[in-house]
Amino acid sequence: MPHLVGAIDSGTTSTRFMLFDAHGRVVAFDQREHTQIFPQSGWVEHDPLEIWERTRAVIGATLAKAEVSVADLAAVGITNQRETTLIWGRQTGKPVYNAIVWQDTRTDRICRDLEAQGHAETIYRTTGLPPATYFSGPKIRWLLDNVPGVRARAEAGELLFGNIDTWLIWNLTGGVHITDPTNASRTMLMNLETLDWDDEMLARLDIPRSLLPTIRPSSDPDAYGHTLAAGPFGGRIPVCGDLGDQQAATVGQTCFDVGAAKNTYGTGCFMLLNTGPEIVRSQNGLLTTVCYQLGGRRPVYALEGSIAMAGATVQWLRDNLRLIDHAAETESLAQSVADTGGCYLVPAFSGLFAPYWRSDARGVIVGLTRYVNRAHIVRAALESICYQTREVLDAMEADSGVALTSLRVDGGATANSFLMQLQADILGAEVIRPKVAETTSLGAAYAAGLAVGFWDTLDDLRANWQVDRTWSPQVDAAARAAGFAGWKKAVTRTFDWVES
Repeated sequence: MPHLVGAIDSGTTSTRFMLFDAHGRVVAFDQREHTQIFPQSGWVEHDPLEIWERTRAVIGATLAKAEVSVADLAAVGITNQRETTLIWGRQTGKPVYNAIVWQDTRTDRICRDLEAQGHAETIYRTTGLPPATYFSGPKIRWLLDNVPGVRARAEAGELLFGNIDTWLIWNLTGGVHITDPTNASRTMLMNLETLDWDDEMLARLDIPRSLLPTIRPSSDPDAYGHTLAAGPFGGRIPVCGDLGDQQAATVGQTCFDVGAAKNTYGTGCFMLLNTGPEIVRSQNGLLTTVCYQLGGRRPVYALEGSIAMAGATVQWLRDNLRLIDHAAETESLAQSVADTGGCYLVPAFSGLFAPYWRSDARGVIVGLTRYVNRAHIVRAALESICYQTREVLDAMEADSGVALTSLRVDGGATANSFLMQLQADILGAEVIRPKVAETTSLGAAYAAGLAVGFWDTLDDLRANWQVDRTWSPQVDAAARAAGFAGWKKAVTRTFDWVES
């Protein structure tokens, strides 16, 4: 009798496979990193074949650790780094180029041309997104225009596009070419109201419709397909859940009520506010996106604030500046000083995302004096994550008219208790971490499990959610306001750095 649900979580820096029981508890998992490729400044790529190999490896290792077989699994769900774009051969299965990662900025000219042509407002009304390098559509256009032979092959119907979810499902099932509305809503090609590819957007970016996958519900009782007997599971399991990583975390945090919000601290930082069946278009620099669609029900929408650099800022401290050897060191180092010594770090390495959407911005460290040392800069890096989150929260409150009193958090960085206390202090609101912090994988498992009746209702999922720890603000309003004013001043120093 199947008593587990599996979730493949393919993120920006690593892939994991996790097994969950009916209580939403982790039974076993395995995780492996994949290579970050930086061909030139502003370009970020992944090897899709390496990601598939890592996926196969983590599935096999997790099943071995748990000592279970395919017969023990009721279903499999997928969650993935969104917007990351690849094109491969319909017959060969071979990518025509590396995957272009969501952080990549090479499509800046394409996006600026769209704005110059006066399309920005129409694009936002249709897709919920601004013309920005973040999204998949401009990346597809770049591949069609810059990789020899790709446009001709695409127009001949020989090629397929997908984000990482589509790539993994295609490989797992032996050729099923689908995505879900949460991922499709990040392409700049999907109409938010129809949940279908928008012909005007396809024409605007000159993208053949034959490239695109079929859009299916995020939790699909009909199943997208089944795993291959010769594949990594060694048997047939329904693949029936698919959610972009931030929407998956929202489901994993059981933010099913209108007004519920969560923030995920990963490579980037992503806050989502459930707006229910209503499409709320932001007046304050947020994205309007699909939160999830369960079976044949109406889609649920969300406002999202996307921050490019969170955990990636800590990686930069480690790998580029060599200020730390391990991410875990940031907690003790930051605690060793009372403040940042007056310095601010604004990690606009890929421009600024919400609420600014400034692709011309680049990172700065300001307010430096000879007093400032390594610990101050590390603390400033942690504070940058919290200040960016504060800016997104302010935008959400302005759009929704609701003052958030608490924030549910998840992701790897929530293990840093000092960071979470900083977040509570800078927000002036409670920060709540659940017992299962890796809610992204859990959300994918929930989507798949709901599709096959492993869980019956959303109330079953709500019953699984439990608080691990809560942080309350410990600084006064005056100190909070002064620190935030300094941050806002620092952000202005990042503008207009890229001039062409």
